[in-house]
Amino acid sequence: MTTTTLSGRRGARWIMKILSTLGTVAVTFLGLLIVTFLIGRVVPVDPVLSVVGDRATQAQYDAAYQALGLDKPLIQQFWIWLMNVFQGDLGTSNLTTRPIAEDIARVFPATLELATVSIILGTAIGIPLGVWAAVRQGKLVDQIVRVVGLVGYSAPVFWLGLMGLLLFYFKMGLISGPGRIDLSYEYDFTPVTGLFLIDTAMQGAWGAFANVFSHIILPASLLGYLSLAYISRMTRSFMLNELGQEYIITARVKGVPEWRIIWGQALRNAAVPLVTVVALSYASLLEGSVLTETVFAWPGLGQYLTNSLQNADMNAVLGGTLVIGAIFVGLNMLSDLLYTLLDARTRNRK
Repeated sequence: MTTTTLSGRRGARWIMKILSTLGTVAVTFLGLLIVTFLIGRVVPVDPVLSVVGDRATQAQYDAAYQALGLDKPLIQQFWIWLMNVFQGDLGTSNLTTRPIAEDIARVFPATLELATVSIILGTAIGIPLGVWAAVRQGKLVDQIVRVVGLVGYSAPVFWLGLMGLLLFYFKMGLISGPGRIDLSYEYDFTPVTGLFLIDTAMQGAWGAFANVFSHIILPASLLGYLSLAYISRMTRSFMLNELGQEYIITARVKGVPEWRIIWGQALRNAAVPLVTVVALSYASLLEGSVLTETVFAWPGLGQYLTNSLQNADMNAVLGGTLVIGAIFVGLNMLSDLLYTLLDARTRNRK
């Protein structure tokens, strides 16, 4: 069989893989749209009253009922809503009176920045800890890492946040308090990306950069610790599986340095399933850590959804839910693609 033929077959397989993935994503997203729409119709909240208020007359109620399209058959309501979603129209927030898409675009950068810093901390510390625990299985280091992970799973997030603020902000004064930036620094730079750490650094506003960093470090460390607990546990599990494989024994017999066996071979193979673990951890952070954002008054997606739910603004809640679902679908698709690229057995399959 010629090289050209093999290349052609591999290219065809890649095309089929991409088409299959896109088809799965399309079906998943359609299911997400259907479930989101139905949730908006079965929750015990009257969308008309949230618009006109409970003191509206019957005529005003009926007019709003028709304006919202609730007098149409359910399937027609879904079709109208679906077409609006595909055009980027998630409706209007009853709380802010602005388009929901604009509200989410305004608050999401705060969540994106917090989640990104958190996942960097969780991954950078969690993976080495997991590797170390696997290499020292059953020893003191392994026990300590497992206890650290157990505490991360068990301790209430809001309690950790409150204790962190009490210790590092109120008692020691090492960090700034709740919020994203102090008012005195808000006009020292112009938000461009919405990611304040990047915007302040690009514009050389180092005073504002330090202030933003002092605000984000505690909530990011807290969320990073929660991610670290999961990532270190999974890394340990994957590494134990790899360290028991025959190729590891063969490498040791051949005299390959232990550090190269662990970091160059075992971890490289364990990195394939770890991609999915990190991607899902990142997705869970991007959905908006409601309790953390509430404790730290962080103006992100989690706090936006919480305020919307407390004020019965179901349009905003459903719009945010749809965005969160899209994030999970997108990151799952990305992790599947990276899994294929990193796994040599899949990549080189004839």
